[in-house]
Amino acid sequence: MTPDARRPEHTPALRAAARHLGRRRFLTATGAAAALAFAVGLPAAGTAAAAELDPARITDDPFTLGVASGDPQPGSVLLWTRLAPAPYQPDGGLPAERVLVHWEVAHDENFRRIARRGTAFAHPEFHHTVHVEVSHLAPGRPYHYRFRTGAWTSETGRTRTAPAPGDSPAALRLAAVSCQAYHDGYFTAYGHLAQEDLDAVLHLGDYLYEYAVNATGGSRAYTDRTLPAHFNRETMTLEDYRLRYALYKTDPDLRAAHAAHPFVVTWDDHETENNYAGDTPENSVPPEEFLLRRASAYRAYWENQPLRRPQRPQGPDMRLYRRLHWGDLAQFDILDTRQYRSDQAYGDGARVPGPEADDPARTMTGETQERWLLDGWRTSRALWNVVPQQVVFSQRKFDLTEPSRVSMDAWDGYRASRRRVLQGAQAAGVENLMVLTGDVHVGYGFDIKADFDDPASRTVGTEIVATSVSSGRDGSDRPANWDTYMTANPHLRFYNGRRGYVTVELGRELARADFRTVPYVTRPGAPVTTAGSYVTKAGEPGLEPA
Repeated sequence: MTPDARRPEHTPALRAAARHLGRRRFLTATGAAAALAFAVGLPAAGTAAAAELDPARITDDPFTLGVASGDPQPGSVLLWTRLAPAPYQPDGGLPAERVLVHWEVAHDENFRRIARRGTAFAHPEFHHTVHVEVSHLAPGRPYHYRFRTGAWTSETGRTRTAPAPGDSPAALRLAAVSCQAYHDGYFTAYGHLAQEDLDAVLHLGDYLYEYAVNATGGSRAYTDRTLPAHFNRETMTLEDYRLRYALYKTDPDLRAAHAAHPFVVTWDDHETENNYAGDTPENSVPPEEFLLRRASAYRAYWENQPLRRPQRPQGPDMRLYRRLHWGDLAQFDILDTRQYRSDQAYGDGARVPGPEADDPARTMTGETQERWLLDGWRTSRALWNVVPQQVVFSQRKFDLTEPSRVSMDAWDGYRASRRRVLQGAQAAGVENLMVLTGDVHVGYGFDIKADFDDPASRTVGTEIVATSVSSGRDGSDRPANWDTYMTANPHLRFYNGRRGYVTVELGRELARADFRTVPYVTRPGAPVTTAGSYVTKAGEPGLEPA
């Protein structure tokens, strides 16, 4: 984040806090001190920040939240787990002592051919989560992994490394998911996704929701168990967010998906608060209060996701945008469209766009991230340039009348930002641009147009929008606004309102998207079907039925 040169001078302690946190806004003394505590109250590498617990004292299974891997690189994977014998308790059932954890990576699922092994500490400061960056692996191949502490061994996970930089893989198969409100239904889609043959899963945001979950699990309507009362409130504190991740990660379908595939994650708004923009909250609360909440949310997010060390937050700041490669087949520029954006124009919501939406001073990504994206395209040698991000990138009109309303929370509310991105892609010679999106609880397939108001203008890319895992409850194949949207947006090629996920296969000649949906999530056991399949040819952007 670019420092704000207008920031006023404070006391030496507050100046140090402001430099460390890189804040744009002035924090009160109380807020700054608390935010600084988030940044420095963590164990440094190689130090013992707490007494060590004898693992033999752990009498119940500590691996209740499963295992995960993420951000595959050539010769390297990131492994994650958390020790929590009692996951619905604030302390997870462990004392404030560090625990030694053994990890293994093998070529085979029986662990007869060990590739790497080692140990790591689960620190209480990180809520006994473990992040292990395993290196010196062979590029472009699958591996199996597991953790052990005391008498307990975790389930086995399967991951893979990315191909070497000079490799030319024939194909890459991935899935995109988003929006998994626990209280809206079962994560049935994840059970099916776990059975798919995939190289990676891209999670595009809203991994959890901040809203209260009642004793029966909302739409899950449990009759065989009762959730603790502390879930029945909105997440505000670090403890709240940590407990909410514990609730979500006890879901067996989500655990199965994490164990089956490496995840590449980015957030949207609900991991912190609905529709926040930068350091501006949804509701009118003091900025220092919201930034403390954001610090709590960001810290819990990093603790509970398979993210590498550069993504570790510092106070209310976290560098989540990053770049991954899959040989020369694909470059992934993972965006963060929440932390640096300008506040939504015209008070947010569905509005007719005007000068405010076109103001070049307003930004969706922030200046630094935008420059990083465009510079990355200029040096890219990949066949496919893929941009996993959060909110709908293409123009999406809500009305048949003109002027039509559009979403101020999506890129339609930041049209100058979108123009700069598309102009940057054109200047860099990007031929095969694919944007992957979540947020809206439906599946869309868009042609990205050079001029969205001119249907005859050049198609410059493809946008695939993954529907929600559960948010919005059961949904329907054709929502009530289906005819309106398809007519008002001639570049919209596909629209389905069921829950599920999308699989995307990138090849040398074309890319294929299969929109996978389930008919219901308000009860378990739904089958999965393919609601639509589309392809886009390399060098010829635009979606066609498969």
